[in-house]
Amino acid sequence: MATLNAEHINPFLMAAKKVLQDMCFVEVGIQKPTLKEASFGEDSWVIIVGVTGEMRGQVLIAMSRTEACGIASKMCMMEVKEIDDFASSALSELGNMIMGNAATVFSSNGVGIDITPPSLSHGKVSFTSPFAKSLCVPLTFADGGGVELFLALRQEE
Repeated sequence: MATLNAEHINPFLMAAKKVLQDMCFVEVGIQKPTLKEASFGEDSWVIIVGVTGEMRGQVLIAMSRTEACGIASKMCMMEVKEIDDFASSALSELGNMIMGNAATVFSSNGVGIDITPPSLSHGKVSFTSPFAKSLCVPLTFADGGGVELFLALRQEE
């Protein structure tokens, strides 16, 4: 199994930071990555996007219900108090935009990846990958809060 390095991780981080800043109008700080089990509690919302091509695996964007409502509110330009179908669509589109931007960066660097349509999960759930550990990178917002980006990927040989 080929190991991932900064060249494989940075496009996801830069895409997430740019999209969150552009769509949610917040300053985003990238915190120290750690290996962490992708396990979430009752209050969690998780955007799940699969990656295929020269890298395989999944990317998860996890947040609390409060953070999910805040992000959906900013994306929809109206107050969102509960995650309904409209807010769910906005959160899924956030995942699409982040991963689309990352795929574009990879393409310009000569690495071909494809992404699956995003899925949205909430409540108590955990994800395991038999071939890659999850690298968790907290993305914090200057106004408080933030999301966690989980990368469970391997480079195809």
